[in-house]
Amino acid sequence: MGQEHSSTDKEVTLHHIQELYRKFASECPSGNLHLHEFKRIFGVNSNSTEEESAYMEHLFQAFDTNKDGHIDFMEYVAGLHLVLRGKLEDKLRWSFKVYDRDGNGCLDRQEVRHLVKIINKIKRHNDPDAGNIEDICDRIFNLVDKNNDSQISLEEFIEGAEKDPWVMEQLKLDIGPCDWFVEHQEKKT
Repeated sequence: MGQEHSSTDKEVTLHHIQELYRKFASECPSGNLHLHEFKRIFGVNSNSTEEESAYMEHLFQAFDTNKDGHIDFMEYVAGLHLVLRGKLEDKLRWSFKVYDRDGNGCLDRQEVRHLVKIINKIKRHNDPDAGNIEDICDRIFNLVDKNNDSQISLEEFIEGAEKDPWVMEQLKLDIGPCDWFVEHQEKKT
């Protein structure tokens, strides 16, 4: 999810933010953004992988803070601000919310396996050297699940990601969301 900042990250400029607003206004004249429109704005289409589509659905649900099935402009701006400019801990909290598919406040092995599988496919493009999903999940649980209850709490998630670079690498979708955003905007121009 791009939880770390780097001096090599491209800056999201006022122009990019204005482009986001223009896209929102043109795609959603009603003021409400639905899932198919959300995917289209971020370049997810019929050529996208199943994993990219699933990830965007999770993002959509995280942006839709009042769970009414659409994103209004304030939800859109708040979510993008967090993803593109937020502090590390805030990004980790938000990432945890996206990853916690059943909303119970903990990540179980199935949720961790699912997110590692998606992240691996998107980041590593099915690279055979990317590692075995089960081995990665086992290592994450060994490093992060401090009370050994087979669930990762929000606190364990944040602590584990902040303290261990390998865990951070496994749990983040992309190195720089600003780079991703700028790259996708440049492809459209």
